[in-house]
Amino acid sequence: MTMDPALAGHLQELRRGTVVVASLTVLRTPGYGYSLLETLASAGFEVEANTLYPLLRRLEAQGLLTSAWNTDEARPRKFYTTTPRGDAVAKALRTEWSRLDAAINDL
Repeated sequence: MTMDPALAGHLQELRRGTVVVASLTVLRTPGYGYSLLETLASAGFEVEANTLYPLLRRLEAQGLLTSAWNTDEARPRKFYTTTPRGDAVAKALRTEWSRLDAAINDL
């Protein structure tokens, strides 16, 4: 069954913002890109790698994440962690999400 193109576009817009909040929330515990993809997918956030990795770099450039390479294992991995500023932004976004959800439910 084919999805209505208008609906598909709106769903993509809706998910785009929620991935930011979800990523900042999950990365309060350090994690690398692929593990974040798996965690998000298991929670119902289907995100493609070619979307997530640029997002992680953008969030780091904004000072919302920090990163460090872990070279202890055979395959080096770049671990990301939410900064205190990133945690504050995530909290504010979750609060706004709750407010908007309540407003929509009241309509």
